Amino acid sequence: MFDIRRAAVHHALGGTAVVGLPNEVLLPDGALKGVINMMFHSRAAQTPILAAGSALALMTAVLGDIARAETNLDASYTISFARIRVGDITATIAFGDSEYAISANGRAGGVIKVLLDGEGSFTTRGTITDGHPVPTNFTSKIVSNTEISHVTMVLDEGSVKELAATPLSSSGRVPVTEANRQGIIDPLTAMLFWAVAPGAFSQETCRRTLPIFDGHQRYDLKLAFKRMDKVTAEKGYAGPVVVCSLRYEPIVGHISSNALVKYLSEGREMEVALAPVAGRRVLAPFRLSVVSVLANLVIEASRFEATLPP
Repeated sequence: MFDIRRAAVHHALGGTAVVGLPNEVLLPDGALKGVINMMFHSRAAQTPILAAGSALALMTAVLGDIARAETNLDASYTISFARIRVGDITATIAFGDSEYAISANGRAGGVIKVLLDGEGSFTTRGTITDGHPVPTNFTSKIVSNTEISHVTMVLDEGSVKELAATPLSSSGRVPVTEANRQGIIDPLTAMLFWAVAPGAFSQETCRRTLPIFDGHQRYDLKLAFKRMDKVTAEKGYAGPVVVCSLRYEPIVGHISSNALVKYLSEGREMEVALAPVAGRRVLAPFRLSVVSVLANLVIEASRFEATLPP
């Protein structure tokens, strides 16, 4: 049996390159900085961030006991803003008989370093209960040029039982109560979408609200079905995806005047395209886009490859 507790994680980091534009694009520093801060300070986009979100800069992981895993997903993403490459993401997700693990690590590079130089690492593990992921542990560490943030959470059936988190400035921040730590999932688990059968697509996949708590902030990601589409990765998956509209709704733990919170919650058009993981009843993000009048933020997979047991 695949023992998640024995998984050993090794992170490999790399830089990024700047891809030139055919025409010059001028962007206000505040707009670009808001997107950069989103990738490193908002778990709402991580990962998916990764790892939307995700968190979302260069992420990579190698999980121990991988030979025992039933399925392993390796994905690499390119992050671009205004068609300028601002980061890369790689992630590994391991599925066992009744457990799963996700590990991610990231660092800013290229043009991002003009405004922000930082890195982050994220892990989660949990059980698969009734065909759905149930997180039991989540950790994150984010290092920027202004602060270092650590989070360690122990969860039990959607409730935070133990929490150790670096205190953040409370000025203007909406306070988090004990009730806000109930009925939640972590940001990485939120990126796994269970299907009715392996490779199956359904509009119902998108019709959900994800109640996310990252140790500091509690927010909802509200999804709705938008369309079906087709994608092709440079390596790995090529085929249909289900595209969901995405809406970020801050609840507590945020600062309402924060540029990032405004950027995400002011009704911008956001969508996520979900692709199937071969051999599993699960879909994961293939592409995430945020449409803006100034420029679009796009996170898209160049590699989306599942490894099945021999």
